[in-house]
Amino acid sequence: MKNNKELPNKADQQYSRYSEVLELRAVEPTENTGYTIEGYAIVYDQMTSIGGWFNEVVRRGALDGADLTDVPLFVHHQKEKIPLARSRRNNGKSTMTLTPDHIGLYFKAELDVENNSESKALYSAVSRGDVSGVSFAFRIKEEKWLNMDKPVPTREILKFEKIAEISALWSPAYKGTSIEARDGELDSSDKLALDSARSALDSDKNELEVLRLRAEILSKI
Repeated sequence: MKNNKELPNKADQQYSRYSEVLELRAVEPTENTGYTIEGYAIVYDQMTSIGGWFNEVVRRGALDGADLTDVPLFVHHQKEKIPLARSRRNNGKSTMTLTPDHIGLYFKAELDVENNSESKALYSAVSRGDVSGVSFAFRIKEEKWLNMDKPVPTREILKFEKIAEISALWSPAYKGTSIEARDGELDSSDKLALDSARSALDSDKNELEVLRLRAEILSKI
């Protein structure tokens, strides 16, 4: 049995990740454009530590086929508030565009700084560099666990099922990584995923032990 066992998707699991985007910047308005911020919410192939419990990396192509039909933009996951921008199938009614590319997930959000004080505050904070991070909430469709026999295993995210929302936030203390767990700690969804992976590994070990004992008994008959 291989340790890099794929786990079944659990629709009720949702995770959030901090991402120190390659460049989160405020774009000066022109005659044709309003106040916008842009950057990468997800970056491929960058390993990070999730609270020291396991490493995680989003593999290239993980966004292929992912549900991006309705993705709002918040600040610090404050979902009880009105979204500051929203992508709805990237259609003409959208105030945010999402573009998966070879780097990851690029976004560009139009902010209504004249009528929304929170949009104005966010644009100012990004312009000043006070806000330089992005967090994205997601569900996984396909993942692979590696090095489960090591103290710190690795989870590869191969396919996202859905990107639920993205949020701007001040940058937490990074340790040379581009994606970090919420507050550097393991949340309940992450712990459930890790426990499930360990249980699957234990099941494989038990199955192998049963087969070994059976073979040993048969050899003595």
